Amino acid sequence: MAKAQNKTQQTDADVATFLAGVEPEARRTDCEALSTLMADVTGEPPRMWGAAMVGFGSYHYRYESGREGDSFLAGFAPRKAALTIYLMGTYCEGDGADALFAKLGKFKTGKGCLYVKRLSDIDLDVLRELVVLSVKALKRKYG
Repeated sequence: MAKAQNKTQQTDADVATFLAGVEPEARRTDCEALSTLMADVTGEPPRMWGAAMVGFGSYHYRYESGREGDSFLAGFAPRKAALTIYLMGTYCEGDGADALFAKLGKFKTGKGCLYVKRLSDIDLDVLRELVVLSVKALKRKYG
């Protein structure tokens, strides 16, 4: 039996072209700001993952079940209802993320994701700290 492949994989699509097509303009401006913030924190350039996710850096994971794959260290996607910000490492226990989430502002969460209507709803310095925390946790866990 063949191993399942992740649906979302890094592509060679142009990030600037993708971001230029984001509507409305306010969402595009927020995406450009997120791109700058995440590139600064990770030290990695933005890359497209799948058709609509912008990711920075990468790591290889392997679960106890044997499933393994690659994903980005930090990333985002401009969705219709909200910006989706991927911070998988912020869900590690005892890492201080809860105190940061308490100061972040207006958002919702999902499994490894923040949903933000607009960046003006949150504290960008706190978001930066969350990205740093998440990246460090993923590097610590997956090397």
